[in-house]
Formats: sequence, structure tokens, C-alpha cells
Amino acid sequence: AYLRPETAQGIFANFKNVVDTSRVRVPFGIAQIGKAFRNEITPRNYIFRSREFEQMEIEYFIPPDEDLWPKYHREWIDARLNWFESIGIPRDMLIEQVHPKEDLAHYAKACTDITFKYPFGVEELEGIAARGNYDLMQHQEGSGKSMEYFDEGRGERYIPHVIEPSLGVDRTFLALICAAYAEDEIDGEKRALLRFHPRMAPIKAAVLPLVKNKPELMEIAQKLYKRLQRHWNVFFDVSGAIGRRYRRMDEIGTPYCITIDFDTLEDGTVTLRDRDTTKQERLSEEDLLAFLTQHIDV
Repeated sequence: AYLRPETAQGIFANFKNVVDTSRVRVPFGIAQIGKAFRNEITPRNYIFRSREFEQMEIEYFIPPDEDLWPKYHREWIDARLNWFESIGIPRDMLIEQVHPKEDLAHYAKACTDITFKYPFGVEELEGIAARGNYDLMQHQEGSGKSMEYFDEGRGERYIPHVIEPSLGVDRTFLALICAAYAEDEIDGEKRALLRFHPRMAPIKAAVLPLVKNKPELMEIAQKLYKRLQRHWNVFFDVSGAIGRRYRRMDEIGTPYCITIDFDTLEDGTVTLRDRDTTKQERLSEEDLLAFLTQHIDV
């Protein structure tokens, strides 16, 4: 059996197929996600280093001009840094590490790693490499099939060069959890929480009826839960004291808790609690829906 060490080569092998069937024009990219395997002697640090892992790679094909690749390379570094920030990893926890020329592969023009400050040290999240046309040339040589691309705008044929962002999915999940983890103290009691960006939180909100032995409260809570379920992944919890339920949601990173209490029966409002600040405010059901849409769907 053959266990691939990276996902990239499948992209290069299908380069001509994509060009012919999709009618794309350089510059363009092909992205892939899948399993890759390494014979790690000492897998360690949770899911950071393992023998089987998930990898995301993009092969971004560009013209072969020597003055162009530094521009595209820098654009991809900036784009990837922005992406990490967009999922909730702070910029000050990310470091660019440029490979010195003597450490580059013989075919590479440049390579920059985006690293993260893990609790166990600064380690790589993603590498962005300028690989030249080495991979397509090797496939052309091995297969005997031309990998040339005809550039209609330039009126010439060439083998494109490649910028390759390569990301470890598992270690990115670990970085996201490390960046989100926090501890604070509320009313003399220590609290652990995950400060996930609402878009990244597995559960967006929890619906919590104050007590479970009041049918009228349960009915309102169930209706609200089903309504919110049509838009987001939400959780319904009636087990335990309300404070304990809040803590459970904090620990798994749920950004908002919605409590249905006796005031709900009087005026139709619910209590919305913010995970990070623990502040609470009363909102009507329509205002609640508008608030969640504004803060989750961003």
C-alpha cells in the first residue's frame, strides 16, 4: 500500500485535466484537502504531530516571469495571515519565519512559514512556498505528456510556476483552541472558557428555560429553540442550576445563552447572556434574532 506524504502531487497530475475541462486562465489555483501520512518517530503534543493528519493545499499557477513570483508570494502570505485572524487567531500570536536560502529545497525560490505561539513553543502552522515549475516539469518528464499551458493573452506556451500554501488542519484546530482558552474569576469563582469567534463556535447559542417543571416556560423555550435551529446549531439544556448551565456553555465556547424565565411570560422578552463579559440584557424575540444574525453571520 502507498500512503501519500502530501496532497499536492494529485493536483499536479491533474493540472492538464483541469485546464482542459474548466477553461481556466493563469493565474488560477487548485485546492485540495485530504489525509496525508508521515513516518513520525515520536508523535507528540496532542494532535500537533501525528502519523496521520489532515492537510489543505493550494497550488496557485502563475506566469513564469522572474519579476512576478515575489508579488504573488507576498500576496499569499498576507492573505493567509488575514485568514488566520478571521477565524479568531490573534495576529500577535502569529510569526512569519522566512527560510534562509541555504535551507531551501534545490528547486524552491522562497518559502515562508506562518508559525504560532503554542504553549509548548513556536511551531509551524502553514508553509507558503514559491516552487517554480519543478513539479510540473517532473510530471512532464515522467509521463511523457506535455504540461505546457497556452497563454492566449501573451500568445505563447509555457509551463506555469507555482505558489503553494500548505496548511495542517489538525494543528490549526489546536492553535484555535489554544488561542481561545482563557481563565478568569467571577464572584470569587474561577471560570474556564473558550473565547471562540461566534462564527467558529461549534454551538452558536444555548436555549435555557429557567426551570423545567413549568410547562408554559418549556413550551416557549421549545418554540424558540426550533426557530433558532433553522438558522444555526443551537443547544437546549434543562439540566442543573442556571449558573452551572452557563459555565458548561462557557467551557465549550458557546458565545450566547438565552434564558426563558418568568418575565418572559409577562412581556415576551428573554435574557441574552454574553459568554465573554457575562453581561445580560433583555430582548424581544425579534430583537434577539436580529442580534444573533448580526453577530454570528459575519
